[in-house]
Amino acid sequence: MRSEQETNRAIELYSDTVKRICMVYLKNQFDTEDIFQTVFMKYVLYDGKFEDEKHEKAWIITVTINACKDFLRSFFRKNSVSLDEAILIETDTKEDYSEVFQAVLSLPKKYKDVVYLFYYEEYTAVEIATMLNKNVNTIYTLLSRARSLLKEKLGGDDFE
Repeated sequence: MRSEQETNRAIELYSDTVKRICMVYLKNQFDTEDIFQTVFMKYVLYDGKFEDEKHEKAWIITVTINACKDFLRSFFRKNSVSLDEAILIETDTKEDYSEVFQAVLSLPKKYKDVVYLFYYEEYTAVEIATMLNKNVNTIYTLLSRARSLLKEKLGGDDFE
């Protein structure tokens, strides 16, 4: 079990990353907060050692992605409707995101991870391939297709 000091340091370093990944997947502030707590609880309980800060961040990202996927597959999630959807109210949080981030959120799931990790977290394709357990060439292909989709959505020729 990790110390309070270690945990506070990790939360300070990685909270924004965890929240952004959750929003990419869940598009809901309340579910994001639940997964945020889950990720850092797993961090507290994890007994393994990290080689360095980069390894620790990769572990946090992987745990976050897996927690989001588990949540989306859960019985509760599949058999419930959010209050926003039920009463058709747009939340204020959607307006807070830039047009580009909204376009990224609207991408099919298979592109969201790679675009987020490549552009927002600045991981290389090789690092992303390792994290997502995919072939490096697959990552390059997903990035290329995602760029094309974003170009169409944003109506620009300068997107790279």
